Amino acid sequence: MRCYNGGVAKTDLFELQRQALEEKEAPLAARMRPRTLDEFVGQEHIVGPGRLLRRAIQADQLSSVIFYGPPGTGKTTLARVIANTTRAHFVAINAVLAGVQDIRDAIAVAQEQRGKYGRRTILFVDEVHRFNKAQQDALLPWVENGTVILIGATTENPYFSVNRPLVSRSRIFQLKPLTDADLYAIARRALADPERGYGRLNVVVDDDALDHLVNVANGDARALLNALELAVETTPPAEDGAIHVTLAVAEESIQRRAVLYDKEGDYHFDTISAFIKSLRGSDPDAALYWLAKMVYAGEDPRFIFRRMLIFAAEDVGMADPHALPLTAAAAEAFDRVGLPEGRFHLSLAAIYLATAPKSNSTLGFFDALATVEAEREAEVPAHLRDASRDREGFGHGAGYLYPHAYRDHWVAQQYLPDALQGKVFYQPTEVGAEARIKAEVERRREAQLAAMVEGQGVAPPEVLTFTGDLAGRARERWLQRAVSGVSQRLAAQRDRVVQAARLQRHHLVLDVNAGSGLLTWEALRRAAEGGVVALAHTAQDAEALRQQAERLPEVERPLVLQGDLDDLPALLNGVARWGSVNSRLPARLRFDAILGRNALTRHPDKAAAARLLANLLAEQGRISLAETVPAHTQRLYRLVDLAPLGPDLAAAVADAEEAIYRQADDPLVNWDEEALRLAFAAAGLTVEIAVEREQSELLATPAVLSRWFAAAAPGQRPSYGDRLRRRLSEEDAAAVEALFRGQLANRTVAWETTVVYLVAYRQP
Repeated sequence: MRCYNGGVAKTDLFELQRQALEEKEAPLAARMRPRTLDEFVGQEHIVGPGRLLRRAIQADQLSSVIFYGPPGTGKTTLARVIANTTRAHFVAINAVLAGVQDIRDAIAVAQEQRGKYGRRTILFVDEVHRFNKAQQDALLPWVENGTVILIGATTENPYFSVNRPLVSRSRIFQLKPLTDADLYAIARRALADPERGYGRLNVVVDDDALDHLVNVANGDARALLNALELAVETTPPAEDGAIHVTLAVAEESIQRRAVLYDKEGDYHFDTISAFIKSLRGSDPDAALYWLAKMVYAGEDPRFIFRRMLIFAAEDVGMADPHALPLTAAAAEAFDRVGLPEGRFHLSLAAIYLATAPKSNSTLGFFDALATVEAEREAEVPAHLRDASRDREGFGHGAGYLYPHAYRDHWVAQQYLPDALQGKVFYQPTEVGAEARIKAEVERRREAQLAAMVEGQGVAPPEVLTFTGDLAGRARERWLQRAVSGVSQRLAAQRDRVVQAARLQRHHLVLDVNAGSGLLTWEALRRAAEGGVVALAHTAQDAEALRQQAERLPEVERPLVLQGDLDDLPALLNGVARWGSVNSRLPARLRFDAILGRNALTRHPDKAAAARLLANLLAEQGRISLAETVPAHTQRLYRLVDLAPLGPDLAAAVADAEEAIYRQADDPLVNWDEEALRLAFAAAGLTVEIAVEREQSELLATPAVLSRWFAAAAPGQRPSYGDRLRRRLSEEDAAAVEALFRGQLANRTVAWETTVVYLVAYRQP
């Protein structure tokens, strides 16, 4: 019974006796609840000396706060500490038991305290996430105008479980599970405290028993103290009065670790997220750990199987088409077997998915969906329409090619709407089974594109407009794909070289070092009505270019030659046909543009190479080259700190490497940008040169380091290690290699190269 007189609450003797009995009979965890900040254990990150929350509590200047964290970490305790510290009126309610009326009553008390006594009111709402929207909305205005200072405690993420306006007006403090050291301190304090704990009793807890209690409590102080209380209260004293808590007693007191997991909250979503990301990252150990945590906490295995079925299609996909049926079979087997044996099926599916090759190419559907949403509705091509109703009237279905009537049960024909010809949604990877699919899909795409350009297998209207914008746009799409699959750095070099050549659609273009087709496909795209000759130095490169070119009509393909630069005149003169054109090339073929990337790097005679290219250049033509200068390349010794080798050996290493680039008889390093300029000028051309220092990244894998230091095979250029061993002792060379491996292994380093962009032409 309470009455107020002049702002002072008077409590009668019966109330005092009731409170004393409650404190005496309360559980150990309640009795040992800290009353001051000095008694509070753990959470140093928020209440440690000098921390904001500690300063605010000590200064009694607290603003609205929400404490968020697992059970038993001190949320309610902190609120009680604040209640014992503050001069403000303190009101506590539990969101599970309270309703809107309780909030109104608390607000009424707060208004009275403010009006009569000028005191602030702190409203502590335990389990604040249990408030529904109406309750939170009822509280919001009074928090906003300062009638009450809110202290909320929740085990749920407040950003999801508490109204945004309340969150925005509060500071959020996240409490972490207590450490083992914190739990040991709490247990020892409870055993030593004579008033609230067991200090008046002769309690002996074996070390291994206390270790078990702390370990199984899993960061929860309440669970620890409850288990300790059960162990002490249920153990009869020995003849000497001692209460001996052994490991066996401790194991009976707390047998199962409490796992932080809520099927409706953060732990549920965070754990399944970690599980899926571990599968995606191909880490079977992590996947099994998170799977075990979910199963241990009681997660519904059907939910886990549902997520794995999604994963099998989304993240494994076509890289391993067996993943989905295996996962489905495991899920079905689980339904038949149940727990506990069904855990084998959960484990089997998880391990299979974690170790399977990965491909997310099924996401192509969403690209298609976005296209459907963003673009105008496209009509079904006439030859794909239903022919059963109006074949004669509108010609629907006419021209459709029945695939089963053709070899391999496939024929090239148009299936996409007119405006989407050349559009790609499914992009197969080169992983697992999809690598085989990729080659076939791309081959058929190329054949379909070629058929479309030639007017075969397309709806009749498209055949009639073969030379119109549709064919041009579709061809452009294919060529854009062909030239886009390179790194940003190479793409920049390609674009700069081609731009400097000033290509026009009718130009005849020569790529003097076609290789991967970096310049060839871009030249073909820009010189659509001209022609491209590509010189590949190896038979393998030449064959790859020809195979890529097969996707185009024969007359539009580049002419692919194979040989060295010096062989080029003879190769050109020996060509009797270019594609299907039945006419010999002119004896003196001249090119409007000659392009090259690293075409002259290894040529032993730069002046002779320049003359050869000048002889192939048309009167108004332009030569545009990008040449990496090996003499100015990244020095390896600059990638490491040579100081541990000592000054003498460090200087010797640097000198040995620099000597590589001073060899006058080595055509790879005995030239620079000035040598190129003089060579083309001597060929009668005007020369423009720009030198760029370009930077890329290199991952120094063990394989890369081995290539640097391993001995070169006979007939090959000496390796970096070979060069060092010629000038250093074996012991010093070994020390240098060890230094490189120690400092660079599996590190990404900046790699600088010097590129010369050369443009040469005849002055009019």
